[in-house]
Amino acid sequence: MKTHKKPRIVIAGLKGGSGKTLLTLGLIAALRKQGLAVAPFKKGPDFIDAGWHTFAADRQCYNLDSFLMTDQQIISSFVSRSRNADISLIEGNRGLYDGLDIHGRCCTAELAKALNAPVILIVDVSMATRTIAAIVRGCQVFDPSLTLAGVILNRAAGPRQTALIKGAIEEYCHLPVLGVIPRLMTNNFPERHMGLVPFQERSHAEKAVNWAREAMVRHLRLDAILELARTADPLAAAETEVFQKKESPLSGDGPRIGYILDRSFWFYYPENLEQLERLGATLVKIDAVSDPRLPDLDALYIGGGFPETQAEPLAANHGFRDSLKASIEKGLPVYAECGGLMYLGENLVVGHRSYPMVGALPIKLLLEKKPQGHGYTVMDVAEENPFYPVGHSLCGHEFHYSRPILTTEKDVRFAFRVKRGHGFDGHHDGIVQHNLLATYTHIHAIGEPGWAKSLHDAALQRKMEKIHK
Repeated sequence: MKTHKKPRIVIAGLKGGSGKTLLTLGLIAALRKQGLAVAPFKKGPDFIDAGWHTFAADRQCYNLDSFLMTDQQIISSFVSRSRNADISLIEGNRGLYDGLDIHGRCCTAELAKALNAPVILIVDVSMATRTIAAIVRGCQVFDPSLTLAGVILNRAAGPRQTALIKGAIEEYCHLPVLGVIPRLMTNNFPERHMGLVPFQERSHAEKAVNWAREAMVRHLRLDAILELARTADPLAAAETEVFQKKESPLSGDGPRIGYILDRSFWFYYPENLEQLERLGATLVKIDAVSDPRLPDLDALYIGGGFPETQAEPLAANHGFRDSLKASIEKGLPVYAECGGLMYLGENLVVGHRSYPMVGALPIKLLLEKKPQGHGYTVMDVAEENPFYPVGHSLCGHEFHYSRPILTTEKDVRFAFRVKRGHGFDGHHDGIVQHNLLATYTHIHAIGEPGWAKSLHDAALQRKMEKIHK
């Protein structure tokens, strides 16, 4: 058992949309400006906020999710990722105590306690004064074992309101107010249907982060926040290896596993790619918009993203689409998640326009105005497929606006039976064609270690078959 003593803090709110992400981004950038190495983490399955944190920190952000991972896996991942950082910032999600049931399972407060991390609570003070102290006090007594260490007031109207709230919190809650952020007239972080616009699509991402940094430097007590982070109790981390180890029997390069990373597809948990490399795979980055054809591969992984925003250039790249379809029909192992599933269908309908996609799956996808699936998923593996044994149970998450429609029911097989979530149609997910498995559910490789091994093994078998031809 090792002891982790690095400074760390959790940024929490009372609800979603309370300003956590903007504040966390600005705080990351402000601490970096002071010369500190900041390790960013995001509680929950969110990938857009994690991408912004990665950009702001110039260091990979990792998700910590107690639905997808055990506490032991979370602590081991956290300790390994923050060991060489000066401070770790963990952004919560939704409200401080919002979880999956009335006991708060998987909530931000439970994560903070698991990490022995003090919590800073962001409170939207719009049109309120003394009541804010009652709300903060309620958060304190609701779970006395939580270390609620300070408060930041957000969207404050002016000095009079601020003085009343600050005085009430100090009088009744005995907590420091670590900053007061006024109503900001400008928002450099616009949103769309799935949250913040991804930083990959923002030509002025650096300007936006600098704006957030300047706001936090101006309105937060950075030294006091650092001092609170240093009060974190030592964290006992079991010396358990949660990362895969190389298994490839081949000398030299392992199997070549491609992954599409471009303007359309960019949601990959970093652990998923890292686990494949640790097993011995050589990762090949691919651009579905600009590459003329699919390179020589032993397997392909297509993650999530927003193919709907790049539907026209994806459709225009005939050479790549045709070569990918041909490779799938020849048995290339392919694992696709959400956006990848959308790309592999026959057509993607956005508004009044229909765009041809790869055509490897007998489906067309309609982009709807409301989410078709959003939240955690639980699925049983019910049918034979290239990657999971029948009888296995999977936990993941989904967030998609697309609605799939089968263009034929002939020879269509689904690997998964949905127990929680929506998947393909509320009952099934994981459509199988040849050695292709496409699913709306995103899997985290630390919580589901068999995923990386199965994809690596399928690629290795493919490579061995080519060698012995």
